[in-house]
Amino acid sequence: MELGSVAQLWRYPVKSMMGEMLDEVDCDQLGLTGDRGWATRDEVRGGIKGAKKLGGLMGLSARYVSPPEDPASLPEVEITFPDGTSVRSDHPEVHTRLSAALDHDVTLWPRRPATDLDHYRMAPMDSDDLLEELRGLFGRQIDEPLPDLSTFPPDIFQYESPLGTYFDAYPLLLVTTTSLRTLQAAAPKSMVDVRRFRPNLLIRPDDALDGYPEQAWVGQRLRVGEAVVEVVNACPRCVMITRGFDDLPQDRPLMRTVVAQADQNLGVYARVVEPGRLERGASVVEA
Repeated sequence: MELGSVAQLWRYPVKSMMGEMLDEVDCDQLGLTGDRGWATRDEVRGGIKGAKKLGGLMGLSARYVSPPEDPASLPEVEITFPDGTSVRSDHPEVHTRLSAALDHDVTLWPRRPATDLDHYRMAPMDSDDLLEELRGLFGRQIDEPLPDLSTFPPDIFQYESPLGTYFDAYPLLLVTTTSLRTLQAAAPKSMVDVRRFRPNLLIRPDDALDGYPEQAWVGQRLRVGEAVVEVVNACPRCVMITRGFDDLPQDRPLMRTVVAQADQNLGVYARVVEPGRLERGASVVEA
């Protein structure tokens, strides 16, 4: 059964920075080749950190200086700041310039082997209250539910990401144009832009659909182009979708709508079962 087609392919060379829209790309167990190949380390609080804590990362953009081909040996990246200036990851002042842009002391790191436990180890929480910490990360008010994290990889409770990766939980995030359209109708004062939700695959289902159709894909295997992926979890949304960056304003009410109207989820996580080539326009079918 055909479920739709790939409308957009997105790769994010540096965790939490704006990414690259691609026409085609390979994918394997680490997702799209080069996705989240780099990340920033918080040198004040410790640990690899994304825009849940360092919101200014979303105002920076990153691209590879040459096409990544080997997931084990990624090229350097070029990071562009809001004023249009840029710096390469191999520049001696890259850490200084990033820290100045974020007003916080950070360093930039390529993905490390899964055996480097200290690199991935979770830093102490900012709050002594676990619920307060989680409400901050997920942008939840005190009367709103927190996500059920019990079905997520156990690594994320001890490490900042699954070992050997800079993903939040899984290597692929799928979002449908239908979900974005449904959310926009539910939040007419918001700018529901795909960049807020950071999918790897934006999928266009049948235009007659409404609601959040990808939520029904959890537990299914899908063939996307040459690859087969397994949809494993809904994606509970965090504070990042409310951040202001580029031409998008800060929008805290948007989270209220996602929690109330979409059961706090938008998009679904997936892992790669069979590697292969993905192309924009490729069909998405049940495998």
